[in-house]
Amino acid sequence: MNIHEYQAKEIFRKYGVPTPRGGVAFSGPEARRVAEELGGNLWVVKAQIHAGGRGLGGGVKLAKSLDEVKKYANGLSSAYKSGKFINKHEKILLFVEMGQMI
Repeated sequence: MNIHEYQAKEIFRKYGVPTPRGGVAFSGPEARRVAEELGGNLWVVKAQIHAGGRGLGGGVKLAKSLDEVKKYANGLSSAYKSGKFINKHEKILLFVEMGQMI
């Protein structure tokens, strides 16, 4: 079974497991809107693909402003459409969640 991170977190929440708030987007402007709705001043923008090495491949970005959220989301969409990780015609799904200082 292949599920994305955001889907797994929905299952966790259903069973009471605390997870950061987040939302799904398909573009830079949508990702910025999700970040605005979440509030705060730190967000993580993640490409949602069924492939390993997403973090090492640059598919996870820490954004410190709404402009960075949009910039990173646009960049991830372009990078992952190169055909290395997915079909070139597939729409990239992005997950934006609240960043946390750990």
